Amino acid sequence: MIDFIPVLIYFFAVIDPIGTLPVFIAATKQHTPVQRRLIALIAFMASSAILLFFIVAGEIILTAMHIPLAAFQIAGGIVLFIFALTMIFGESKPEQEIKMAATIRETAVFPIAVPSIASPGAMLAAVLLTKNNVYTLWEQAQTAAMMMIVLLITLVLMLASSVIIRLIGSAGASIIIRVMGFILASLATTNILAGISDYFGLSVTAVS
Repeated sequence: MIDFIPVLIYFFAVIDPIGTLPVFIAATKQHTPVQRRLIALIAFMASSAILLFFIVAGEIILTAMHIPLAAFQIAGGIVLFIFALTMIFGESKPEQEIKMAATIRETAVFPIAVPSIASPGAMLAAVLLTKNNVYTLWEQAQTAAMMMIVLLITLVLMLASSVIIRLIGSAGASIIIRVMGFILASLATTNILAGISDYFGLSVTAVS
C-alpha cells in the first residue's frame, strides 16, 4: 500500500489545480459557457492521457536510453525544485502561460492541458512515483488513482472557475500557489537526496 496522503499532496503540488484556474479563465474569456465546459473536458482528457502515458511508458523509455532511475530522480528533483521556486518567487501561471490560443481544441491543449496541468513537474512525478523496482503493479495503480483524483479536482475547479475566483480572489490564489510551492520544494529536496543515496549506495539515517 502506498501512503495516499503524501502522494495526493505531491500530485496536487505539481499539477497545481489552483494555479490552473487563472490560466483557464484568461485563456477562455472570449468563449461561451458551453465552450468553456467543452474546453475543460478536452483539457482534462488530454492531460490525463499524457500523464498516464508517463506512468506506463516513462520508465521503459528511460531504460531503453540507459538512464538510471537514480539519475532521473536527481535531475527531476532539481527541475521540481526550480519549478517550486518559480511558484514561490516567480511569475504566476497566468503571466507565464496565457499568451495564446484561438480555437477550442488549441486552447484546451495549449496552454491548459500542457503546460498548465500536465506540467514538466507532473510528468516527472508520474515516473518517479511508479518506479518498477520500488512499487508493485497494485501500488502503481493506486498512485495512478491518486493522480486521477487530482485531475478530477482540476476539472471540477475549471468547471466552477468563475465562481471560485470570485470567492478567493487573485490574492487568495496567489497565497495558495506559494504555499504549494514551498511544499513542492521540500518534496524536490527529498527526491534529490534519495536519488544521490540510491546512485552511490548510501544508507540514510533519519536524525531524531
